[in-house]
Amino acid sequence: MRRFAAFTNQYPWQWQPVEVEAFIDHLRASRPAFAVSTGRSYQNILRLFCEYITDARYSWPATCVERFGRAPVQILHEWNTVTHTGEYEGAPGRRPLTYDEVQALFDAADGRVEEIRGRRRKGALAALRDAMLLKTVYAFGLRRGETCGLDLADLRRNPRQPDFGRFGALFVRFGKSSKGGAPKRRTVLTVPEMAWVVDVLDQYLEEVRAAFSPGKHPALWVTERRSRISGRRVDEAFETARSAAGLPEELDLHGLRHSYVTHLVEFGYPERFVQVLLSPQQCVHDVQHEPGAGGDLCGGGGYLPPSTRQFSGRFDAGATGADARLAA
Repeated sequence: MRRFAAFTNQYPWQWQPVEVEAFIDHLRASRPAFAVSTGRSYQNILRLFCEYITDARYSWPATCVERFGRAPVQILHEWNTVTHTGEYEGAPGRRPLTYDEVQALFDAADGRVEEIRGRRRKGALAALRDAMLLKTVYAFGLRRGETCGLDLADLRRNPRQPDFGRFGALFVRFGKSSKGGAPKRRTVLTVPEMAWVVDVLDQYLEEVRAAFSPGKHPALWVTERRSRISGRRVDEAFETARSAAGLPEELDLHGLRHSYVTHLVEFGYPERFVQVLLSPQQCVHDVQHEPGAGGDLCGGGGYLPPSTRQFSGRFDAGATGADARLAA
């Protein structure tokens, strides 16, 4: 509403549907990356506000008639607002990174550390942290906000993968919320194909994070000022590595999450398993706090509802042998 109020002050004509359209057009012209979903969100906010001020249960319509000679009316309808017609509204240029692109991104991030050290400039430690952060985002399929919200206490052990130590799973507490609710939670397992992240996180905690002297700060990813890393800094880390690697500009940090999902499927994990693993709505539980979870664990450490682990015509996820692909 503050954005719309500022716009109406700049263009002081009577509040009409054409003004709302001009407001959306103004945002699209001033922000090239303005998404369709964002425009619809703004229109929904204005529509709800109009529903409030036109509701006869309040005295505002009668007061407007008394003072101004006319009552407020709803100006946003289905025919003049953005509708949700497609399941996917992302930009066409956004896509998962290929294996070569992921490798090039990580190589560029690691190369920045050596470059800064060779020039004897400050920032080598932060660059090393950024390189490890990007690898963690990919290895667990994290969003930006989920990465920033990680604490040391969110590092979990997986009893079915003791070799991973305290990096057997990651408890995500700041997942994407929906319908104005609280952040969703989920536990992401360390899959064998991403086992290299165990050494990355171990080195980060023992050498890099300790060098920042964070004291008792609970955050996993900290800055030089002993504070929690921000979402903007995470984006900058990706953009810097992307530029150094010569990758297309339309690729963004969220593409690493798409890459994680795509590569898990290509590794042979059933799509249903990947969906359940990433979605807290599909009853993925925290193995350390689920009563009696030990009997329901998959062969490799996946802890999913029994109905989910059964794939008719394929194999039982709890089986052992060459077909036990759900050994996460």
